[in-house]
Amino acid sequence: MAVPKSQKIVEKSQVGGAAPLAGSKTLPLTFLDLPLTGPIYVRRQFFYQFPYPTQHFIETTLPKLKHSLSLTLQQFFPLAGNLLCPSPPHKPFIRSTHDDSITLTIIESTSNFNHLSSNHPKSLKDLDHLVPKLTFTTLHHDDDETFMFPLVALQVTVFPNHGLCIAITYCHVMDDCCCSHFIKSWSSICQSGGVDFKFIEKSPPCFDREVLKDPKGSLEAIFLRDYFEERSTWKDKLIDQTPQYVSDDQDYVKSTIVFGRDDIEGLKRWVLNQWSCYSSQIHVDKFKIPKYLSKFVVTCAFVWASLVKTRCRNDDDHHEEEVKEEYFRFSADCRERLEYPVPKTYFGNCLTLCHATLERKVLKGEDGFLNAVKVIERAIADMKKEPFRDAENWRASFTKMFVLGSTLLVTGSPKFSVYETDFGFGRPTKVEMVHSFKGMSLAESGDQEGGLEVGLVCKSTEFEYFISVIQQGLEASKS
Repeated sequence: MAVPKSQKIVEKSQVGGAAPLAGSKTLPLTFLDLPLTGPIYVRRQFFYQFPYPTQHFIETTLPKLKHSLSLTLQQFFPLAGNLLCPSPPHKPFIRSTHDDSITLTIIESTSNFNHLSSNHPKSLKDLDHLVPKLTFTTLHHDDDETFMFPLVALQVTVFPNHGLCIAITYCHVMDDCCCSHFIKSWSSICQSGGVDFKFIEKSPPCFDREVLKDPKGSLEAIFLRDYFEERSTWKDKLIDQTPQYVSDDQDYVKSTIVFGRDDIEGLKRWVLNQWSCYSSQIHVDKFKIPKYLSKFVVTCAFVWASLVKTRCRNDDDHHEEEVKEEYFRFSADCRERLEYPVPKTYFGNCLTLCHATLERKVLKGEDGFLNAVKVIERAIADMKKEPFRDAENWRASFTKMFVLGSTLLVTGSPKFSVYETDFGFGRPTKVEMVHSFKGMSLAESGDQEGGLEVGLVCKSTEFEYFISVIQQGLEASKS
């Protein structure tokens, strides 16, 4: 994507580890990395107040960012390397060499910082320009064609005399927990001026591939088969850069809805009361009333039901649309859910994939919110009993969701405490994730203790209606 007129490139540099590797290192992927291997990217933005001109940033702040990044990469050495995906039957792996580095791009922008760092609807195209792109290369040797993907790219956008946006794009060979660990380590070292390593010394990344064990003994073979099938489609997808989430003829906006602690507690009380009423009327209820509902379950169920009511409000006369299935898909960190210990700082993916399903007419109905809570709660309960239940069918179920139904995927989590990421110029004023129309991002509230921020991508024409559905639902929960 071309640089817009409101931006200009100030500098593009390569930052490697402070202590270059001797020779090269390879890091194999585990069975849990395979379903997420390839051109699957995560993109996050941290906005900070920075009331100084660009030259001040270049002279005082940029050297600190580079130096601390270099020191951090000394510990997170694979991130400067590349994901190599050779032809079958060879497995993908991460390779790091002494001359590897991360691309750091510095941009100056005349766009409105206060608007872009707000919760208000803003053009997804404008946010897209603030994140770096990852490009792949293809290596040919005899009959082998190897795809090579850089793991990470970074970009800092300077809004002169207003603020900064520090953005990361990374391949999903590490999960959000790992990314959070990396960013927190970098910001901690930067904040100290490159002299305090207590954070990273207390929690160095763990690269031990023996930590994870295939629970069924067959998942790695299944996931590798699925990976090879997916890999065969990459060329047709023309993956010459990080996928763009917006087409030029669609007007999409990204906005954030903040649910305060009182909002969430009110939704919990309303759901449990309604659930109790229904259970007293129906002698057999396959969904038992839980003693406790998490704010994740309640908030996600409320947003899911509200979003379907908004996007499918004109389907009433189309029976085939009403009986379509709606899917809610999310991942769960398994570091503390397995029968054996996995370090919190384990580097890679330690996720299980979960989903809940409802017919569209049920989700849109009067009890849509309650039913959404029930199926999400059941999905979480099943996951806790057996984290990798039905894992051998992950790819088939994912394909079914996108072909036959409509899917909402969750990215992010409030447990990562993204608003505690301080590089030395204060807490972020806003943290964003750039994702597609099918996603919702989740984070703790930056302003309200105990609250949640939900980021959604909508067509600009439907946003106002969606907000009205949200407000009506919150009012109803108070009655």
